[in-house]
Amino acid sequence: MAQAVMSKGAATQAPEEVQETAHLGLGSNLKIGLFHLGSGMADVLTTGVWNRIMISDLGFAATPIGLLVSLRYFLAPLGVWAGRKSDEHAVLGYRRLFWIWLGRAMMALSVIALGFTTASIARGAEVTALVWIVISAAMLLFSLGNAISGSTFLALIHDRSSDKQRTRAVGVVWTFLLLGFTIGGIFFGILLPAHEGADVGLGGYSPDTLQTLFLVAAGALSLLWFVSLLGEEKRSKDTAKSVQAEREQASRSIMGDLKIAFSRRETRFFFWFLSLSMAFAFSQDLILEPFGGDVFNMSANVTTRFAAYWGTTAILSTIIFIVLSRRFKSLTNKVMSVTGVIALLIAFVMLTVSSFADIRQLVAPAIVVLGIGLGIWNVGALGLMMDMSPFGKAGTFLGFWTLTVTLARGLGVSSGGIMRDLFYSASGDFNIAYGIAFAIGAVGLGVSLWALARVRMESKEAAPQPASAETVFSGSMD
Repeated sequence: MAQAVMSKGAATQAPEEVQETAHLGLGSNLKIGLFHLGSGMADVLTTGVWNRIMISDLGFAATPIGLLVSLRYFLAPLGVWAGRKSDEHAVLGYRRLFWIWLGRAMMALSVIALGFTTASIARGAEVTALVWIVISAAMLLFSLGNAISGSTFLALIHDRSSDKQRTRAVGVVWTFLLLGFTIGGIFFGILLPAHEGADVGLGGYSPDTLQTLFLVAAGALSLLWFVSLLGEEKRSKDTAKSVQAEREQASRSIMGDLKIAFSRRETRFFFWFLSLSMAFAFSQDLILEPFGGDVFNMSANVTTRFAAYWGTTAILSTIIFIVLSRRFKSLTNKVMSVTGVIALLIAFVMLTVSSFADIRQLVAPAIVVLGIGLGIWNVGALGLMMDMSPFGKAGTFLGFWTLTVTLARGLGVSSGGIMRDLFYSASGDFNIAYGIAFAIGAVGLGVSLWALARVRMESKEAAPQPASAETVFSGSMD
């Protein structure tokens, strides 16, 4: 969600001549959407495949893996820097594409490095300090690339679309992101088949198959990222006008605006709702696939499809509730947020019971409910982010809210692995370790509902700026 920090800040400062002639047809919109199809697949590769392999199949502790996977959330503020650079200067004639393709090239290289290194470990290579340095460097490269390309991608969408097209443009791209989770889960599951007689401890597949998966993935992702944006930005001279004075004025007022906003009771409780719901909702992100492998001995090609299950239901529930919210005025952003978090809480309870009672049949329904909850909560929470942007400072506050949820998600992803390790170390039982981790997630979601219940929407001081709608939708990306 971090890229929304840039969509109102850097992107709105595009040259006037670009804004005046911007037109994004549906065909081009769909073509550009393929970029985030690749983003969703890349997310599945790191938090749905690689994490499960390292934790469940190769036996590494979840804590360091979780911290490495979470790097991309903690480094997200670098997107602000990249976005500002793309505003100010053209590189090789391109203001946006240079940063986008540079970032995605970094991500593709990191995937290749991860593939060779992980396969080498699977073949029995000694895990030395050098190996950890390579893995850490690869994940750092992945995270840096994600940060500098995500925000500039949204800026490109802003440049390419008119005001009337922008919500549709971002909505299409966002849908492709969710679709990437589904396709990635299926695609990587096919590339990682189970075979009888494969190396013991690798979930039924060979190191060569594992290496092939990462190499094919790097090629497929690179193709999607390159082709989707080919020809979508015209080469131009460095014509971006200087806005240094405006930026200095904005930087002086941001802290003052936030201080005033946080003097309001509703804003403080909304901050806690947003932080807690995001952190605990994604506390399962790192450990869900290892949970299937450690507790129920599911093969990697089965757990890899978890993302396809929840991704599909998230897409469906998102579309359904967007349509319903337009038809039924009573279905407000707050109501949808409450409904979504309740569904998430139910999913965590189901996972808790499944782990403690060793009931494998509950896993699939829990993942489906998880996807439904994520879809509804996503629509409601992003809408509330717009509603809770007071004083006519929608850009400033949406940037703050999206940065908040990005950091909270990173904290949630890493804390899931930490909890799994701590409770397994104390109990020596995977059922107990995962069960407690899921139970804590359910409690945290319950506390977030308590915070949201104390937010009175009718008392907000000013309506948000309509022009920031694309900023809200973009918050769900990457």
